[in-house]
Amino acid sequence: MLKIEGLTKKYGDKRAVDDLSLQIAQGEICGFIGHNGAGKTTAIKAVCGVLRFDSGEIYIGGQSVKKEPMACKRMTAYVPDNPDLYDFLPGIKYLNFIADVYGIDAGERRRRIHQYAEIFELTADLAAPVSAYSHGMKQKLALMAALIHEPRFMVFDEPFVGLDPKASRTVKDIMRQKCDNGGAVFFSTHVLEVAEKLCDKVAIIKGGKLVACGDMETVRGDSSLEEVFFEIEGEGTGADD
Repeated sequence: MLKIEGLTKKYGDKRAVDDLSLQIAQGEICGFIGHNGAGKTTAIKAVCGVLRFDSGEIYIGGQSVKKEPMACKRMTAYVPDNPDLYDFLPGIKYLNFIADVYGIDAGERRRRIHQYAEIFELTADLAAPVSAYSHGMKQKLALMAALIHEPRFMVFDEPFVGLDPKASRTVKDIMRQKCDNGGAVFFSTHVLEVAEKLCDKVAIIKGGKLVACGDMETVRGDSSLEEVFFEIEGEGTGADD
């Protein structure tokens, strides 16, 4: 579903992402972890076609992000760590705007909006302007908008920030359901316990370089993911930031 080959993104002399290569197969949930500034968000934005990169290639479902950006975006859901929504629009109009962008017909969009509004418990709030939403409600709306075109590949940057435990569980269930139906998920997180329980695969980035990658059992070995992460980072003990 995702193939990254030699991805490099520079800001001046600094290599935010340095020769990163990674593959995610259909059916896999891959967690992307690393300290702040490690290059996670830069890599994610490059994968989603939001950020141009200096060298390398990225393929989604066999399509090149460089050469076939629209085809890639049709397959992809992307939720950034701090979604920018149109605060002046009611939630329902924002969702209809996103449905228009993807060319979803009226009947199908109504069904999907109703389905996800019930799941995320936002039905009663869709008539209110986005400016009246709490951070958690905005996160739910962004997730609904990302899912409305039924993407095969989901990319999330810190998707659980601001969500209550029930909504977090809902997102995890949706991730697994999408993968069971042949999709794939790539998401960053600082919550190592979530990654360890949820992910089939994990990729650890440090200083822009991929320093560990593989299925969870292989990367973790006989240790916990937290122990492996801090060993790679050169820290004896500590908590994720």
